[in-house]
Amino acid sequence: MTTVFVIDDEREMVDLLALGLKKRGFHVHPFTSGADAIAAIASHDVDVIITDLNMRGMSGLEVGQHVALDRPDIPVIVLTAFGSFETAVGAIRAGAYDFVTKPTEIEALAIAVRRAAEHRSLRGELKRLHEVVANTRGRGDLVGASPAMQHVYQTIDHVAATDAPVLITGESGTGKERVARAIHDRSRRKDGPFVTLDCAAIPEELLDAELFGETRPGVFARAAGGTLFLDEIGELAPTTQPKLLRVLQERSDVRVITASKRDLEEMVADKRFREDLYYRINVIHIPLPALRARGGDVLLLAQHLVKHYAAVIDKKVVGLSASAAERMLAYDWPGNVRELGNCIERAVALAKFEELQVEDLPEKIRAKETRRSAAMSGNDRPEMLTLEEVERRHVLRVLEACNGNRTDAAKVLELDRKTLYRKLLRWGYDD
Repeated sequence: MTTVFVIDDEREMVDLLALGLKKRGFHVHPFTSGADAIAAIASHDVDVIITDLNMRGMSGLEVGQHVALDRPDIPVIVLTAFGSFETAVGAIRAGAYDFVTKPTEIEALAIAVRRAAEHRSLRGELKRLHEVVANTRGRGDLVGASPAMQHVYQTIDHVAATDAPVLITGESGTGKERVARAIHDRSRRKDGPFVTLDCAAIPEELLDAELFGETRPGVFARAAGGTLFLDEIGELAPTTQPKLLRVLQERSDVRVITASKRDLEEMVADKRFREDLYYRINVIHIPLPALRARGGDVLLLAQHLVKHYAAVIDKKVVGLSASAAERMLAYDWPGNVRELGNCIERAVALAKFEELQVEDLPEKIRAKETRRSAAMSGNDRPEMLTLEEVERRHVLRVLEACNGNRTDAAKVLELDRKTLYRKLLRWGYDD
């Protein structure tokens, strides 16, 4: 349950807001003093703080400044009088996450709280994934913590010690060759060759020679003592299938792993794939999930890929911004891990800051509506941005125009340099 601090020096108002939020499922702590709320942060796991701007004693502006300095992970929502745009901008500059105008509609406030809590949760998850990737030994290029991938890892560990034929199935781009390589690297054949052949990439008239050899050794001969990975085995011509079956029955010096994006059982039923060959290659079956079915693995993989491609081009890019992560979670990834890899490689090459921004992503991912924009704008209206997002984008544009010089950017923005640094830190741009 989301825990919310509500601060207003008018008891009637703070009780009204607290009651409305409690009815909408929030755990609320009301305060009539900003100083009391700041003191209580140390003993409470608070997710979001709501504060009135103009209060006796500590103002809402001062509350935001204290939280930005001591607990920048907690988003602050400021309540300000309708039309006080300059005041709201000042609150955002002081560290507030969002603002809601008064008189306050409780449903609009609840939406703002949920959005702020999701933002905090996502920032925390990105930080955790950064640490996970930094300490991951993993299974080669295989990265993922979802239950589906944990099952894949367990199967790899079990089958690696045997020579049983393995069939890997899944959509294009899910990483079938990487699974085959992981099995080989953990097997007793790891010091032998790992030979791959894409059955869909070679013309039918040349495939027999490539498989079995004519003027030069075929892939079976080249893989002797090691592992042969036959990708897209469902593309084998009917005339080649019995020859492959015969070789599989006769040779024991090669471990064969096959893969297919096609439904081979359906092909067997339609007489397009030999049933005896199917059972020969399908002793152990490893189905790979699509990336869209792997939940938070998208971000874990993205973080891993950022680290990889940043190292390749020797560029200081360390992770994802929360806004970029939202877009990536909203996208379906029809090309799976392969598409994600292309996306991150491009984004790292284009990145101007230490975290990838929405602007670094391909257009089709940038245009993907997130749950936040859907809640704010509806399906038939353009995205509505929080004032913080408007300010963040403006600051980044000024920084770009100043060639990344933060001192010059602070002068253009009429901000104290330390204030600019603090804002960039809160947005994830570490010094």
